Amino acid sequence: MRYRRENEESSGEVRESFRERSLREHKEKSQGIPKGKIAVLVVLLVIFIVIVSVLVKKFSSSNTVMDLNEYYKVADDKVMVVLHDTIAEEQGLYDDNQIYLPYSVVKDNINKRFYFDSTENTLSFATATEIIRTEVGSNDYYVNRSKTSLGYPIVRTEGENVYLALDFVEQYTDIKYEFYQQPNRIVVESNWGEKYSYYTVNKATKLRYAQSKKSDILASLEEKDVLRVISDEEELLEEYTKVMTKDGVIGYVPGKYLSEIYEKKLKGGVKEEAYPHISKDKTINMVWHQVTNSVANNSILNDLASTKGLNCISPTWFSISSNEGTISSLASETYVSRAHNSGVEVWALCDDFKAATDEIDLATVLGNTTNRDKLTNALIASAIQYNLDGINIDFEHISAKTADAYLEFLRELSVKCRNNGIVLSVDSYVPTEYTAFYDREEQGKIVDYVVVMAYDEHYGGSEESGSVASIGFVEEAVNNILKMVDPSQVIIGMPFYTRLWKESIVDGETKVTSSAHSMNQASNILSQNGVKPEWDKTTGQYYAEYTVGKDLYKIWLEEDKSIEEKLKVIFAEHKQGKVAGVASWKLGLEKSNIWNIILKYVN
Repeated sequence: MRYRRENEESSGEVRESFRERSLREHKEKSQGIPKGKIAVLVVLLVIFIVIVSVLVKKFSSSNTVMDLNEYYKVADDKVMVVLHDTIAEEQGLYDDNQIYLPYSVVKDNINKRFYFDSTENTLSFATATEIIRTEVGSNDYYVNRSKTSLGYPIVRTEGENVYLALDFVEQYTDIKYEFYQQPNRIVVESNWGEKYSYYTVNKATKLRYAQSKKSDILASLEEKDVLRVISDEEELLEEYTKVMTKDGVIGYVPGKYLSEIYEKKLKGGVKEEAYPHISKDKTINMVWHQVTNSVANNSILNDLASTKGLNCISPTWFSISSNEGTISSLASETYVSRAHNSGVEVWALCDDFKAATDEIDLATVLGNTTNRDKLTNALIASAIQYNLDGINIDFEHISAKTADAYLEFLRELSVKCRNNGIVLSVDSYVPTEYTAFYDREEQGKIVDYVVVMAYDEHYGGSEESGSVASIGFVEEAVNNILKMVDPSQVIIGMPFYTRLWKESIVDGETKVTSSAHSMNQASNILSQNGVKPEWDKTTGQYYAEYTVGKDLYKIWLEEDKSIEEKLKVIFAEHKQGKVAGVASWKLGLEKSNIWNIILKYVN
């Protein structure tokens, strides 16, 4: 017993000594690492963690979803308007489940045939046979004189801003639209026939606010989603594309997730209403007859006797005489009867020449609904009273400011002419960029004939001498109008006059003046001065010049050959087809043989 206990005590001492030794050795090893090395290791560990976090942040994508209400900022009572692929600057109204689009947005982008009269707060819209009217705040609208009521105001205003009910616009417009909320937005399509570019999503991805995967997410894109390409002047990074989703959200997506780009033409649901036209089954050979007083009407039989092949005459009878839409008239029943007995139709002309002074303001005459109605009704009443075959509108003082009102005047006049079997023709300048607001394409849809005055290339106020109607000028006029108007509705105007130009040196500078002359007068002037004209291929006219004292005179003649050169261009086989005819300004300025030349082309 004693031995065992001694041994146990002895082994206990041994175990204690081993434990103490192990602790001591561990402590010695720990104390053997310098403190500086430990600090370095800690720093390296921190750097490693920072690098890893930076790399993760750099190469990972943001999962933050942007609130579209913050992106588009649309109030609950407003609606954002997305037109085809563009967000309109103006927002619409959203009230009582009705969407109201800004009038300017409708007019400029959806249907330009709506016209709002801000003086009388009246909205007008003309179809081929009807004039539709309603007033601000009214649930009622009138088709001609027949009243229809809706369950909402058709036109609303907020200060100077005008809004049209979308449901009403849709009644008269071929559009498709979808309404989305959160935020309120409407995506409108109406550019039927136009081509747009698209992508199809090949692999699910995100539409982002900016050109970076760190940018917030606007929408999640699924495979086979179709995106419209947004083409603007923004510079894009090589790997990104700017697109719009079908619900009108515009953002950026990496191109690697998209198909090859492709084009698709927009197809509408209903074809735009075509205005029917009163067309003559003959080539028009018209001449304008300047009538300055009622006595001039008495010579009509003698005037017609000097013509050949003429089938239409346009006497200058009517003129706007007040801002209230009244007209002055020189119309004559006897004149019309004599013309008809000679087989000639009468398309009486109405001009706006008093608008060249402060006496007439076309914005007031044409823009005000009451005044515009008075003008159209006066013309129709006169046409019926005097048994006219047509009305010829010669408004030459339209500006960009009055262009919309002018077109509305033509629409409404066309309805009344059509309903009464009266031909409506409109005189138009040669198409140029600075007269584009005349909108010849729209005119061609509205009226029966568009008459292009292919003269006054150089006019009384020109600062340089030149031809009234060179062959190149006429050819360009024909080519340009046929791009806008169906040739069966196009009449090309020719001049029966020329200008004698006088170039004088005044204070060291050349001063240019001119005077208009008939064909015979121009020939007599050259004969009196012993001058023989020479043919100029460039202008397609005979040219002559001579001096009197220190003054130089120049003239580009209109006569048989120059007129025939014009007729060759006018009646050439254009790819669009042949034009409807010719008109000439003016009766009495021509040489007698001119009618034989014209007859060769209009027979």
